[in-house]
Amino acid sequence: MKFTYCPDCGCRLAGRELGDEGIVPWCDNCGKPWFDMFPVAVISLVYNERGEVLLLRQNYISTEFHNLVSGYIVPGEDAETTAVREIFEETGQVVDELRLIQTNWFAKKDMMMIGFFARVKSRPLRLSSEVDEAGWFAPDEILSKVSQRQGSTSRILCERFLAENQSARAL
Repeated sequence: MKFTYCPDCGCRLAGRELGDEGIVPWCDNCGKPWFDMFPVAVISLVYNERGEVLLLRQNYISTEFHNLVSGYIVPGEDAETTAVREIFEETGQVVDELRLIQTNWFAKKDMMMIGFFARVKSRPLRLSSEVDEAGWFAPDEILSKVSQRQGSTSRILCERFLAENQSARAL
């Protein structure tokens, strides 16, 4: 969201140079800057004790590819809490271990994605109404199921998971 008017007082914002930031929207009345805002979501590659990866079909996101568990951070939550909540809400799985992997700018939706690996002990899937289908897949199947688009956060997390697990098997 790009601000044109001050959210506090309603005055029209003017550009003002602010240190290393360059020209930023500035409220002369309140004497403060208003930086662009954007949504932040988490995305989690969920895997079980057998090394299988949980992939979802959510037709409102894609009818062509499977996705990883994802969701928006709500006010008052940190990214880790959101990841654990979304995994449980969408699949009924309880996270045993959560590890931050990377952040990724999702240009198509102008949003920040925070990527995790989440280990669970496989339980029966309990899908939310947001999820059309879900299933556990062997690692060698996952790249063919997720988006092929370069820079896709799902694909990046899957490639990283495969690289880490291949390294572990080689030891």
